[in-house]
Amino acid sequence: MRHSDQYRTHKIRDLTMGHVLAEQVAKNGDKVFLNYLPDGRHYTFRDLDRFSNKLANGLLAQGLGPGSHVAILMENCPEQVLSFFALGKIGAVAVPINAAVRGDLLHYFLDQSDSTALFVEARFLERVLALGPTLAKTVRLVVVVPDSSPQTMMENYGDWHCVDFSSLMVSSEEPPPVDVSFRDMAMIMYTSGTTGPSKGCSFSQVRTFLWGMSHAEALGYRYTDIFYVCMPLFHVSALLGSVYNALTSGASVVLQRGFSASRFWDDVRDAGATVANMQGSMANILWGRLPSPNDGNHKLRMCQVSPCPEFALDFEERFRMRFVSGYGLTDYNSSHALTLSDPVWKLGSAGRVRRGVEARIVDEDDFDVPTNQVGELILRDNNPWGAGEGYYKMPEASMASLRNGWFHTGDNARIDEDGYMWFIGRGKDSIRRRGENISAFEVEQVVKKHPAVMDAAAFPIRSELGEDDVAIAIVLRSGHSLGEVDLIEYCSANMAYFMVPRYVRWVSDLPRTLSHKVQKFKLREESEADRASLWDRDAAGVVLGR
Repeated sequence: MRHSDQYRTHKIRDLTMGHVLAEQVAKNGDKVFLNYLPDGRHYTFRDLDRFSNKLANGLLAQGLGPGSHVAILMENCPEQVLSFFALGKIGAVAVPINAAVRGDLLHYFLDQSDSTALFVEARFLERVLALGPTLAKTVRLVVVVPDSSPQTMMENYGDWHCVDFSSLMVSSEEPPPVDVSFRDMAMIMYTSGTTGPSKGCSFSQVRTFLWGMSHAEALGYRYTDIFYVCMPLFHVSALLGSVYNALTSGASVVLQRGFSASRFWDDVRDAGATVANMQGSMANILWGRLPSPNDGNHKLRMCQVSPCPEFALDFEERFRMRFVSGYGLTDYNSSHALTLSDPVWKLGSAGRVRRGVEARIVDEDDFDVPTNQVGELILRDNNPWGAGEGYYKMPEASMASLRNGWFHTGDNARIDEDGYMWFIGRGKDSIRRRGENISAFEVEQVVKKHPAVMDAAAFPIRSELGEDDVAIAIVLRSGHSLGEVDLIEYCSANMAYFMVPRYVRWVSDLPRTLSHKVQKFKLREESEADRASLWDRDAAGVVLGR
């Protein structure tokens, strides 16, 4: 059965982690589902069912259960996948956290999500312990996952209650005695804030599976496919669009720790991968490598990319594969898809709306604009349980995004005469850098805490790799000084590495409207026109630690 057929016939009420995994064991129990390339570990569907049962029962013994919120701070590894599966089986709520996050933002995610437990790789444990005793009283359990770092289990964790991951894996292999409904919350996935802190998007058990099943139906994935996953599992694209997608379809996943340009095609080739996902910046990096006679020697038949690079046709010819594309928001749904059957001259668009989804382009008053005219993209998903379920503990933000019965994306786009949607840019105060949506607000909040800074504005600058780099304009306090390297070191210690500004611009004041709103478009235009006026971290040879 094709995965798209499954999407049409699957019983919605059966879309829970326990039921989906049990169903795949009955159909494909001895088929390898997960192949972890860094160390060669293989897991069949039956293995993952057994091991996730053991972990689930171990978590129940620790006092966790239905409704418990459990954060996950890891890079790609089998233990991360098992954690998601086990939490789903006991009706707990998984809270994936970007592995680059530290300091105030890590504290915010754990606190705002009401997490009472945390899975953390040993390499990141010091970040957690540094958050102090107050949060330790809230996060009552920390499960430490061993990795290749020198950090091992310690004797003293201060106020934190830490246990080794392996200590939870000695429990029963029987399914945990928990009744889980398809309606139960399964995840809180954070998306970058624009005018405020990052928002946690609520996902029910059913929506975690419908996300990937929508991809499969729209793009034509098959149960015989092998998904190559090197993008991080704390993002919706890799976790739901690939791993959960493969799980519902009976396909397989080849998991890599992260993206490496020198390793990408060897991984794809050696694993026999047939489908993959990548960000536009990854395509730029791969395209920039020296051609090889081996470039087209692989089984990859399609790769989902967003945004689609301008050299897409040349890329397809050189690497003997095809691009597909689309548009989706963690906040709401996956709304559009560009497929292998669409005309080649539509490559670069996000495709047409998926089954059951409506899309419009409107002006600031929610009136439709003419065909091919740019406006805001708004969506309405009519598939049962397919639409976004709001932001966790942010009812005002949830209501603000839904006006006149439509979800307002905040993104600018146009729809052509054939119904294809062309993404133009983000209307929100967000910066897209190498696949990460960065909140300008959160960058500014960190920088403004520096005692020498009176005001600051973060804004995007076009990157040579596609998408954007982060720039910051800074107004210093009278009588204070601050060097660029000192600023970067301060930022690096207090935010994720990908948020740290590449460009710094010193200004006497920020351009503002009559209502005192910063005119960031002016900062961008002036900076693009005179890049020599900016201090460039890369040109200065400053290397960030991760």
